Amino acid sequence: MKSSFPQDFAWGAATSAYQIEGAWNEDGKGPSVWDQMCHHRPERIWRRETGDVACDHYHRYREDVALMKEIGLKAYRLSLSWSRILPEGTGNPNPAGLDFYRRLMDELLGAGITPWVTLFHWDLPLALYHRGGWLNRDCVEWFGDYTEVVVKALGGQVKHWITMNEPSIFVNLGHFVGVNAPGDKLPLAPVLRIMHHVLMAHGRSVQAIRAITPQPARVGYAPTSGARIPATDSAADIEAARRCYFQVDTQSPTHLALWTDPVFLGKYPDEAQATLGDAMPKATDGEMKLIAQPLDFIGYNCYTGERVRAGEQGAPEIVPFEPGNAMATLSWLQLAPESLYWSARFLTERYGKLPYVVTENGFSGHDWVHLDGKVHDPARIDYTHRNLLGLRRAASEGIPVGGYFHWSVMDNFEWHEGYRERCGLIHVDYRTQTRTLKDSAYWYREVIRTNGANL
Repeated sequence: MKSSFPQDFAWGAATSAYQIEGAWNEDGKGPSVWDQMCHHRPERIWRRETGDVACDHYHRYREDVALMKEIGLKAYRLSLSWSRILPEGTGNPNPAGLDFYRRLMDELLGAGITPWVTLFHWDLPLALYHRGGWLNRDCVEWFGDYTEVVVKALGGQVKHWITMNEPSIFVNLGHFVGVNAPGDKLPLAPVLRIMHHVLMAHGRSVQAIRAITPQPARVGYAPTSGARIPATDSAADIEAARRCYFQVDTQSPTHLALWTDPVFLGKYPDEAQATLGDAMPKATDGEMKLIAQPLDFIGYNCYTGERVRAGEQGAPEIVPFEPGNAMATLSWLQLAPESLYWSARFLTERYGKLPYVVTENGFSGHDWVHLDGKVHDPARIDYTHRNLLGLRRAASEGIPVGGYFHWSVMDNFEWHEGYRERCGLIHVDYRTQTRTLKDSAYWYREVIRTNGANL
């Protein structure tokens, strides 16, 4: 059938700096909170593994870009290591760090791959954590200054910017639950103060990009939450799913609307104060205006979703997954292929017709190289196929879809899961650093070649 995807649709895949680069202390790089956690709290990581070497992308980036070109990627979403660029988080930039990213951008552009750069993907410089980290109001300017350094250095090569990746997750898991770096378990009030500072830092970063970019730039943001999927097509269930998606009904920092309403609507959700009480930060009009900088697209990381039905008086009720529902090796990653459609629909209905870009979507497995020398991952292909059908449905209904970034380009360090989970289109043998394209990479290449018409 004819593709419903726009001709300029960004078919891509994604990674993050700490998860693939390695070279954790080379060429002037400073430590991050993830270096600190892996080295000093190793019991928190699967098999005490670290990102010290990871995929050795710092030394093998040319090989990796060549493989991206072989897959046919049109775009590559990557993050930068703040502490590789500014070893102390502030102050004088590290020339070797900036030079690495300049060379990487040149390699990508030479291969016909458009870089989409994420400025922060969870690896705060350790020096800034020792100065209070995100609890310190100064972090707003730290992040703004870091953005200025990056855009001055790379703005001639980069036209697509994402400020923050999954802020609700690094705030919750890193500062409230404590399973991710920096491993803190703080009360709700300071965690929500961190939330507010992170949102302001996002806004300050957008301002810096707009002020300094030497060419027209598109700027976005990549929040996340599992989608909410109506249990049936009834109007009552659709409204219940929409309400469930954006409600703030428990004392938690993870509710989607806490991270999207301020950015796109300029205010916290009305029910936040009633639910979270005195723990909610007292925001000024100026702070909310800073947070709500105009953006060019809605980035969204979406892997799964929950079904919702209307209960008594229309109240949302989660419908449990059926016993034996298909799932990935990560226990939270249930197969829910309508997730991309409903997240695209609900987000663009609430926040306006900005292009919806899937900044992450992918599948975890325990893949290995088979006796025939190939990596067969049919479950990843089927998962991705089903999810893309949902995104195609959104496009066919006129929802502005702007891109899809598979998580991830290659197997990598999956945070506190270490190297247990494999999410890549490319298999990495961490002992030899040998790369092998999986069956899913060749399948995705055909999707890209046909602009999704073969789905």
